[in-house]
Amino acid sequence: MHIIRRPDWHLPESAVTPEPVWRARRRLLAAGAGALAMAALPGTAARAEEGPAPFSPLPARNPDFADAGRAVTEERLNASYNNFYEFGSSKAISGAARRLVTDPWSVRIDGLVARERTVALEDLLKAMPLEERIYRHRCVEAWSMVVPWIGFPLAALVAWAEPLSSARFVRFETFLDPDVAPGQRQHWYPWPYVEGVTIEEAANPLPLMVVGAYGKMLHNAMGAPLRLHLPWKYGFKSIKSIVRVSFTDTRPVGFWEELQGNEYGFWANVNPDVPHPRWSQRTERVLGTDEVVPTVIYNGYGPQVAHLYRGREEGREIWF
Repeated sequence: MHIIRRPDWHLPESAVTPEPVWRARRRLLAAGAGALAMAALPGTAARAEEGPAPFSPLPARNPDFADAGRAVTEERLNASYNNFYEFGSSKAISGAARRLVTDPWSVRIDGLVARERTVALEDLLKAMPLEERIYRHRCVEAWSMVVPWIGFPLAALVAWAEPLSSARFVRFETFLDPDVAPGQRQHWYPWPYVEGVTIEEAANPLPLMVVGAYGKMLHNAMGAPLRLHLPWKYGFKSIKSIVRVSFTDTRPVGFWEELQGNEYGFWANVNPDVPHPRWSQRTERVLGTDEVVPTVIYNGYGPQVAHLYRGREEGREIWF
């Protein structure tokens, strides 16, 4: 007999997803592909002022990631409370981010791969297994949210890219367009935004390349049309609006690491016992509530990722 052992933070889907969200999801599923006027690819996305287009059909929810132990954060909060320094240093950048044109969009795959290429996002999505996953998001600033992301495993992209055996890291780069993104006119920042992971982290089942949330294409402020989500790491590692994925044998230096390496390092794995140099990481404020809750090591995803760092847990190396 197959016994399913749930983690101790497990909640049933009905307790995790707000009723308006799951009712809307059921309506979308019932409607079917033919009843919806907008497609799930960037080529038919709605204008920014109208909001993102719904997926048609809505990708199935992965049962292994059907809850995050907390209620899903309201879409209106997630869409309006964002760190996206390309558009400003405050959280209220959603209006400015609407200027980013996300159609057409292409991604460059290069470096230590069998074949370098530039692929249109809609063509890349045709080759990827889209699904919905509910994930925690923990910011290094000690606040958190829960999001029903839609995307495909980073591991699937790695396999598709066919990296050479010499590739040890995956480097991500966001767009560079100072005419659209006023923050990129600030010369003291090392634009474009860059982040990276090891090839072992990239091949883990958890990392998700995100193209949607809440049953829709991504809001621009969330990192449309393509972003990364690494649920066991602090949020600055989850780079937005990706235009380039490079496979390399050299460890990438991230945007924030280049600015302040003693505070924002390469690893950035969540650990409540390792404080940021200027504040504690023991608790987090749950966005949209009055709750302040204890932070969990690896943001609750230790069973899936702790083995990647076995024997290296002492000190600060893998935490910042």
